[in-house]
Amino acid sequence: MKTKVYFTREITPEAVLRLYEALGVTLDGNIAIKVHSGEVGNQNFIRPQFWSQIIGRTGGTVVECTTAYEGARNTTEQHLKTLKTHGWSDFYPVELLDGEGEDLVLPIVKGKIIQQNFVGGGIVKYDNVLVLSHFKGHPMGGFGGALKQLSIGFASSFGKKYIHGCGVVENFWDRDQNDFIDAMAEAASSVVDYFRGKGGQIVYINVMKNMSVDCDCCAKAEDPCIADIGILASLDPVAIDRACLDLVYASSDPGKPHLIERIESRNGARIVETAEALGVGTTEYELVEIE
Repeated sequence: MKTKVYFTREITPEAVLRLYEALGVTLDGNIAIKVHSGEVGNQNFIRPQFWSQIIGRTGGTVVECTTAYEGARNTTEQHLKTLKTHGWSDFYPVELLDGEGEDLVLPIVKGKIIQQNFVGGGIVKYDNVLVLSHFKGHPMGGFGGALKQLSIGFASSFGKKYIHGCGVVENFWDRDQNDFIDAMAEAASSVVDYFRGKGGQIVYINVMKNMSVDCDCCAKAEDPCIADIGILASLDPVAIDRACLDLVYASSDPGKPHLIERIESRNGARIVETAEALGVGTTEYELVEIE
């Protein structure tokens, strides 16, 4: 059976909520809402107000982790300041999962590149997860979507270095590209397995707007190169990312070759294939368009 991926061309807070409702699930308990807080100076990240309807419906805590490189989010103090500057903590309760205490080390049973994943220890208090992703390009991964949020997004600062270095943190900038992509997929699998193991559920929503070849982690990012496409929602991170990639390729916008070049030059789609092989989800999906 194909996984359903719900899609709308309307890009509004209300449309996000309609897609969530279309999934037919209700997240309860203590909910972690994973977002990208946006690097200071970045013009493309999704602002906190955009998520008001879905966060208002589900409740929960907006969560993030510190980064592994210089910037305005690489320490707890700096990242909390950025969350305030960008308005996240004005609208919602926020937590840096790796802000206090030790990392949680998750095993990666089928890992070939890495066999463990270091995530923010605060993750243990949450029952279910809402992953709110901005689909766009990425300088290192080719693109960022749900799978990257699960992997690099939940990894602690040390964990990010570990994934980037394919298990050797000193190799942050010097590793095989395919190994790096596979390490991200393996890290993502450990987060999915962790919540499956505790009976939790993860909902994924991808927003395809402001799509630059650069990530929201870039303080100086290129402007968007392709027209906005829409919003997608699914219970499967592999299916939703595959659907986003397919929508980019199917777009008639003249700017799409620039984004596609970024994705293909980094072999970005490999993360979807590797995650599928790891049992994270499936690339076989049905796109269900709703008004």
